[in-house]
Amino acid sequence: MYFFLGLLLILPMLLIYSMVPTPPGPGNKFGPGALIIFPFLYALAGLIFVPLGCWIYNMAAKLVGGLEVSVTDDGDA
Repeated sequence: MYFFLGLLLILPMLLIYSMVPTPPGPGNKFGPGALIIFPFLYALAGLIFVPLGCWIYNMAAKLVGGLEVSVTDDGDA
């Protein structure tokens, strides 16, 4: 899912990149090829940080005790 979202985000970036003037000289190391790699890096970051965030949340919920929700049926509704 992160990969496909990255593909959607790359389109406006490529459009902006095509309108921005590039400075002359050897200082310009990144080109449109760097934007092609973006969806892969975005998916890799999601693969790493989503489970890490879930683990941190679960550890914090164990420490704090989490939330307790009680649902009752009211016959008047």
